[in-house]
Amino acid sequence: MMDFFQATFIPGVMMGLALLSTAYLYRVLCGPTVFDRMLGLNGISTKVILLLLVIGTANDRVDMFVDIALGYALLNLVGSLAIAKYLEHQGDAINAMD
Repeated sequence: MMDFFQATFIPGVMMGLALLSTAYLYRVLCGPTVFDRMLGLNGISTKVILLLLVIGTANDRVDMFVDIALGYALLNLVGSLAIAKYLEHQGDAINAMD
């Protein structure tokens, strides 16, 4: 049972996550607004976190990869909040000019 899991299921999940990441990459590159691009980047980051956990499961080192995934998730959160705050202040400046 474990042989099927390591030989078939885990590579299938990895390929599925990579395919979903490319769909989000299209949204990042062709998104009509900055917010669409930001959502696309957040989606890619979520898929990368899941991919890290699957890699950890495949290598029997889940404990190490969970720590890396949590650190990456925190960086993603802080980056998203910083971009949102920047865009909020930029919108205030544009509204003040009108």
